[in-house]
Amino acid sequence: MSQKPDEYLIKKVIRGESNAYAELVDRYKHMVYTLALKIVKNREDAEEVAQDTFIKAYSSLKYFKGDSKFSTWLYKIAYYGSLDYLKKNKRRVETTKLDISEEYKIASMDDALDGMEAKERAEIIKHAIQELPGEDAVLITLYYFEMLSMNEISKVMGLAPNTVKVRLFRGRKRLAKILENNLEKEIIHSYGRK
Repeated sequence: MSQKPDEYLIKKVIRGESNAYAELVDRYKHMVYTLALKIVKNREDAEEVAQDTFIKAYSSLKYFKGDSKFSTWLYKIAYYGSLDYLKKNKRRVETTKLDISEEYKIASMDDALDGMEAKERAEIIKHAIQELPGEDAVLITLYYFEMLSMNEISKVMGLAPNTVKVRLFRGRKRLAKILENNLEKEIIHSYGRK
C-alpha cells in the first residue's frame, strides 16, 4: 500500500474528514517530538509541545497555502511553539560561545568513527547531539536527519539562508569537538587509564 501524499490528506481534512488528520499526525509525530525535545530538553515538555503543535496545525490547516511542504510548515509551528514554551516557563534556549580560532581534529575523529559499527556510531552521534545547545541540535537534526534544505530550515527558523549555513557550520564544529572529546574518553577508558 503506497503512502498518500500530504496534499491529498490535507484536502480530506479541510472537507471535514478529520480521520485523515490522524494519518498526518502518525506520519510526523516523531519528527515534531524530536524537534521539540531538542529545544525544551525534557520528554514531558516535548510531548506537551508536540500535542500543542498538532492542535494548532489542525485548527490552522485551512490557512496552509502549500507554498512550502507540509512538513516545513509543521516544523515551523513546532519550532516556535517550543520557543514559546520556554519563554512561558522562563527558560532559554541554551547557547554557547564558539572560539573560531580553535582548530578541530575532524579527520582523526572520522578515522576513529570509521572503525565502529554503524549502530554504535549512530548512538554516539545521537548522544553528542544531545550535548549541543538547543539551536545547534535543531539545525543538525533538521539538516541531517530530517533532510530539510537550507531554504526549508530558513523558513522553519525564520533565519536568512546564509545565517543557517553559518550556524550549521558552527554546529558541525561543536559536534565534532564533542565527538572528539567523547571518543578520547572512551579510548582512554578502554585501555584502563583514568
